[in-house]
Amino acid sequence: MKTRLKELRARDGLNQTELAKRTKVSRQTISLIEREELMPSLLIAMRLSHIFDEPIDNIFIFKEEDLV
Repeated sequence: MKTRLKELRARDGLNQTELAKRTKVSRQTISLIEREELMPSLLIAMRLSHIFDEPIDNIFIFKEEDLV
């Protein structure tokens, strides 16, 4: 899974701490997601989608092998 989280965060002028507060997770969680070391839960993905006003599949890009 690839993520555009860092790009979207920069677009909206948010640092990891601010995004973590809005998402109700730790800054470390945001960092892990950005480094593609953690796949977010559906609830976190929905919160991020709402914060960035982007569909989930515009934030997280799945490879074919991720889906099978």
